[in-house]
Amino acid sequence: MNLNELRKEIDAIDEQVVNLLNRRAEIAQEIGHHKSRSKSFHYTPEREQTVYKRLSALNRGPLPPESIRAIYREIISAARALEKPLTVAYLGPAGTFSHQAVIMKFGSSSDFHPTENIPDIFAQVERGSCDYGVVPVENSLSGVIPETLDTFMQSNLRIVSELFVPIVHNLATRAATIEEVKRVYSKTQPFEQSRQWLRSHMAHAELVEVSSTAKAAEKAAAEPDSAALCPSLAAEMNNLPILVEHTEDNPNNRTRFLVLGYNEPEPTGRDKTSVMFSVHNRSGELFRAMAAFEKYDVNLTMIESRPAKVAAWDYIFYIDVQGHLRDSNVARAVNLLREHALFVTILGSYPAAE
Repeated sequence: MNLNELRKEIDAIDEQVVNLLNRRAEIAQEIGHHKSRSKSFHYTPEREQTVYKRLSALNRGPLPPESIRAIYREIISAARALEKPLTVAYLGPAGTFSHQAVIMKFGSSSDFHPTENIPDIFAQVERGSCDYGVVPVENSLSGVIPETLDTFMQSNLRIVSELFVPIVHNLATRAATIEEVKRVYSKTQPFEQSRQWLRSHMAHAELVEVSSTAKAAEKAAAEPDSAALCPSLAAEMNNLPILVEHTEDNPNNRTRFLVLGYNEPEPTGRDKTSVMFSVHNRSGELFRAMAAFEKYDVNLTMIESRPAKVAAWDYIFYIDVQGHLRDSNVARAVNLLREHALFVTILGSYPAAE
C-alpha cells in the first residue's frame, strides 16, 4: 500500500473508533442513570481495575500496556463526566506532582480543585464541596507524610484507591544551553533529589528556593537566563521548553498517593487494607497485637507510628496489609487485633496500585 492508501485506511478506522466511542459513551450515560437512581457512587475503582486488567490481557501490541492504560484512562474519564462530572481536591498549586497524580487517576475530564494544605483536602470532601480528595502519604526515599496520617485521626473518610507517581525532575528553561543558565528555581526537595546532577552540571548557576515547583516554572518562564527544576506538567503549563530530562539522582523515586472518599470498593483479588489502631502502653502489647497478622499469614507492607496527642508517649499505629477486609484471613487477623487494641479503625480496603 502506498502512503495515500495507508492514510485512507487510518481515516476509515478513525471513523469506526469515533462511532464506537460515542456508542460506549451512550451506554455509560445509561449506567449513570442507573447509578443515580440507586444512589451508587459514580467512581468505582474496582471496576476500573478490572477494565484495565482485561485490556492488558487483550492487548497484542504494538501499543505498550502503559499506552493502552493512558488512552482508556481518558476514555473512562470522558464517559464518567457524562454520568456525573467529578470534583477532586488536591494539594496545590497546579503543575505539581499532586496535580499530576489527580490527572493520572481521574483523567482530564474531571474538575480539579487545588487546596493550600492536606487538612483542607479532607475538609473539602467531608463538607461535600468535592467528591474525592487525593493526598500524598509516603515517598520511597523520604518516608511518610506525617500530616496525612495525623489528619486521619479527625476524619471519617475512607481510602478508596491508591496510585504511585514517579518523581521525575526536569531542567526547563528558555536558554539554549546549560551554560547560559544563571539561576535555577525550585523547592528544597528537588534540589536535594538532584544534588549530584546539579553539582556536576550546574555548579556555575545560583540555586534559588521558591514555594513550589509550579512557581519555579512560572519564574523561569519570565527570565530567559533562568531555569526551573520541575515536573513536565509545570513546564507544559508555562510553555517552558525542557532542556534536560531526568535530573533526579535516583530513578526509582516514587510518591504514593491515596484517594479519599466514602466508597467501599469490592474485592478485586489484588487489594490492600489500611488500618489505624492503638494499644495499651505496656510491655509486649504491640508485639501481641501484631502477632495477629503472622498467625493468619497476612503480609504487612507498611507500619508507622504517630503521637496520639492525647497523653505523652501514647502512639497511634498505621499499617497496610495485603488483601481485602472481606478476605477470610484478613478478617480473622483484624478481629484478633481488636482483642489486643484500645481501638481499631479500618481506613479502607481498596485495589492495590500497580
